[in-house]
Amino acid sequence: MADVAERPTPDLAELSYEQARDELIAVVTELEQGSSTLEQSLALWERGEALAKRCEEWLIGAKARLEAARTGAVAAD
Repeated sequence: MADVAERPTPDLAELSYEQARDELIAVVTELEQGSSTLEQSLALWERGEALAKRCEEWLIGAKARLEAARTGAVAAD
């Protein structure tokens, strides 16, 4: 299996929450192995930060949708 650093990196805006989360897990796993060069490690770290931000965006959006649905349900009562 190719290292995460060697795989093509899809545009973050196109990733679903699950895709971003799974790639973030792979990045963290590779960083924990410590077998990457400094340059690869920095690139992985930067990608991981971007993936974490993307996951957070998804979660904030989901929370907003839940709040809107809950508020709408309360208003309908």
